[in-house]
Amino acid sequence: MSARNRRLPRHRAWPLTTTDIDECLGPHMSRVTDLRFLTGHDSGTIVLGAAWVAPNRRDYGRSIHPDTVGFRIDVHPVEATDRAATRAVLRAQALPQLHAWITQAIAADETWQWVDHQRSWRLTARATPTGR
Repeated sequence: MSARNRRLPRHRAWPLTTTDIDECLGPHMSRVTDLRFLTGHDSGTIVLGAAWVAPNRRDYGRSIHPDTVGFRIDVHPVEATDRAATRAVLRAQALPQLHAWITQAIAADETWQWVDHQRSWRLTARATPTGR
């Protein structure tokens, strides 16, 4: 994809592809309601984010649309020169953790599922993600 079409500066790149995430999650991918490839200039050290969007009431008695309930995954851009190393580590470490987190969330009780939750993976050293 060209830099113009992907809306990223040439020196930035996404460390994962839709295929990477789809292969990792398998049938759980149907629970992902929003997969975003962010275009912001600097996400700090965050390279991958995930969130559970709960069906809770947020604004004075109005519930959210049912199509937005589920998992949201955000892929943050990294320096293009670090893409390959970051991708390898994310595929080996962060994506299996993401799969485990989603699996646990699906099996969680109602108390957990009625509250929003977030998880993110950051680069702590050169291409070493840590999950929170």
